[in-house]
Amino acid sequence: MVLTGRFTLLLAIGVVPVVLFGSLAGAGAAFAALGAWVVLCALLATVDGLLAGSPRAVALERELPPRVRLSESAISTLFVRNVGRRMLRARVRDGWQPSAGAPPERPLVRVPPGERRAVVLTLTPTRRGERHTRQVTVRSLGPLGLAGRQATLAAPGRLRVLPPFHSRKHVPSRLARLRELDGRTSVMVRGQGTEFDSLREYVRGDDVRSIDWRATARRGEQPIGAGTTATIPRLVVRTWRPERDRRVILVLDSSRTAAARIADEPRFDTAIEASLLLSVIADRAGDRVDLLAFDRRVRARVHAASGAELLSREVDALADVEPELLEMDWTAIPGQVRALSSQRALVVLLTSLDSIGSARGLLAVLPQLTAKHTVLVASVTDPAVAEATGHLDDRAETYRAAAAERALLDTRRLADAVRGLGAHVVTGTPEQLPPAVTDAYLALKAAGRL
Repeated sequence: MVLTGRFTLLLAIGVVPVVLFGSLAGAGAAFAALGAWVVLCALLATVDGLLAGSPRAVALERELPPRVRLSESAISTLFVRNVGRRMLRARVRDGWQPSAGAPPERPLVRVPPGERRAVVLTLTPTRRGERHTRQVTVRSLGPLGLAGRQATLAAPGRLRVLPPFHSRKHVPSRLARLRELDGRTSVMVRGQGTEFDSLREYVRGDDVRSIDWRATARRGEQPIGAGTTATIPRLVVRTWRPERDRRVILVLDSSRTAAARIADEPRFDTAIEASLLLSVIADRAGDRVDLLAFDRRVRARVHAASGAELLSREVDALADVEPELLEMDWTAIPGQVRALSSQRALVVLLTSLDSIGSARGLLAVLPQLTAKHTVLVASVTDPAVAEATGHLDDRAETYRAAAAERALLDTRRLADAVRGLGAHVVTGTPEQLPPAVTDAYLALKAAGRL
């Protein structure tokens, strides 16, 4: 049996007349009156608890969407069916873990025998991954609300929280740039590349190196102008488009450095945002995308997917991945890349470049990767570090600025070392990095370097 706040309030109400009576009739009478009042309240509470419906005579059903994106809300509906013979007046607490974002309220439901009522909760998760609830606590109250009975019943539920993909707002602008590269915009911008597209007549401003002399010879000649018999060849040029059906391999570092929070967001979450945006654009460009999350073992892997299936499988695979507090095994990355593709590919390494010690493994294996692939190393930078370099008002801020300058210098040195080994480097804040990585991909594609 459980007692409610109403029972405490009832006891407190009886203290006032007992004290007044005691001042008039003496201490003995006051103690007797107080004892009688406590006994009466206890009796009322006991009877009230016995009249409460049984919390175990309850059947629970749950309706819940299978998945939701982080920062969005989902509706959880718990149906409480009264299979007992008494009226059920109960407070219901659904046992969601805190990161599921369930409200703290414990709603009161009234369920007549044989009927059911719905308890609706709005869940706003604060973390990716599986959010669980296993039990529901039902506290059945008596007619007076003084006491009741309580039971915890099994009612498992699961909500899968997917990465939010905030960077999807950059998709339209990057698709427009991709169409320009493909030469399909209304202004007919001719993209650079090495994959032959079509032939057309030469116009002023075309690169003379694109002239196809064999096709020009077949087209014959044309007169220079009216009133003259002189002729010139009908020049024909080749048009090119960015390469298609290339391989893009995304490698997400899920080691301890990925757990650091930058601008209130883990590095790994920024890497997810960058990989999702690049995957959408590369897939639209006709390239094949593979994804790997790795530290010392494979945490997530997406292979041989395209179109809507690619994004769906990526967000589902990355939803549960959390950085592990161990060092990255960079020596295994060349083998993992070979397992995904034996062809030349664009390998995008989403890791950190802020510590010389943690980057030694990366620098050691880069020559193996750049010997066969085009490698792009992407790292998120902390905007607070750059901001700290401008504050020199007192001694503490000066020391902080010096430390920030040293951190930025280490990052620049590492970036130069990576470039010296033949890889490309992209850095940016959590807001800037996803579009910057995609822009670097489009630039490489436009230059025909994939």
